[in-house]
Amino acid sequence: MEQSEESRSIRTDISGIIVRVFGYVFISFFALCCLLPFLLVLGTSFTTEGAIKKFGFNFWPREFSTFAYKIVFENPDMMIGSYLVTIAITVVGTAIGLFLVAMTGYALQRPDFGYRNGISFFIYFTTLFSGGLVPFYLLMTQYLTLKDNYLAVLLPGLLSPFLIIMMKSFVRSIPHAITESAKIDGAGDFTIFLKLILPMTTPALATIGLFIALGYWNEWYNSMLFLSSDLKYRPLQLFLYNVVTSADFIRNSAAASNVELRDVPLESMKMATAVVATGPVILFYPFVQRYFIKGITVGAVKG
Repeated sequence: MEQSEESRSIRTDISGIIVRVFGYVFISFFALCCLLPFLLVLGTSFTTEGAIKKFGFNFWPREFSTFAYKIVFENPDMMIGSYLVTIAITVVGTAIGLFLVAMTGYALQRPDFGYRNGISFFIYFTTLFSGGLVPFYLLMTQYLTLKDNYLAVLLPGLLSPFLIIMMKSFVRSIPHAITESAKIDGAGDFTIFLKLILPMTTPALATIGLFIALGYWNEWYNSMLFLSSDLKYRPLQLFLYNVVTSADFIRNSAAASNVELRDVPLESMKMATAVVATGPVILFYPFVQRYFIKGITVGAVKG
């Protein structure tokens, strides 16, 4: 009997080791698949245009060159100004948007809020249908008069139906008895939200805040629609988009004129813009990684 139990425990240990080894191998392979494209972009950004045409894209530069970065940073004042504008929009938009999303998700989860089902339906309805681009453009330019205003980039990203639904599921894991006991002690709704709900949803706030921040950091479409070239500083993504568009224009013009461009790093410049745009996000992500991992598991069903 003791031998059978001992053999069963040995088999259990061996199976556990096999599962862990398989899991580590799979995760390592998946992480490598995610890392290799960025390494390819990074290596190509330091390669000359001639080497790219001759050898193709490589992880390690065949002919090392920083000419692409010199062109991207040719006007450092514009680059620094674009960075500052994007950082300011990201910080302000994330702070305000996170507060509004958290407050909306908490209110829609309160059992004593009578209109929560109707409001939730209208929020969910906007994920299925939208008014379209023309009404949105007229609203921002004609009614709100936000043409050439940074608020045209800031306001549309403050609230997202997907993030509100996500926050609502996060708050669902908090017992409503906590709110009721705080009300008995004389606390108001806003005090309960600030001093009780927000501290208990830190992982959820970190997760949603990361989504909002990435949305603002990568935003370029609304900037292209509402911010004209008359502004001295425009968001970083729009600035880099214009750099890439200029490179494509140079290539098309040269092809139409039968002129061969050898020294202009068209492909490496595109890769350099990608590195410049994603570099700060990669450096910032490790600081919020543990909150992000905890946040995506909050409210999960335990089996």
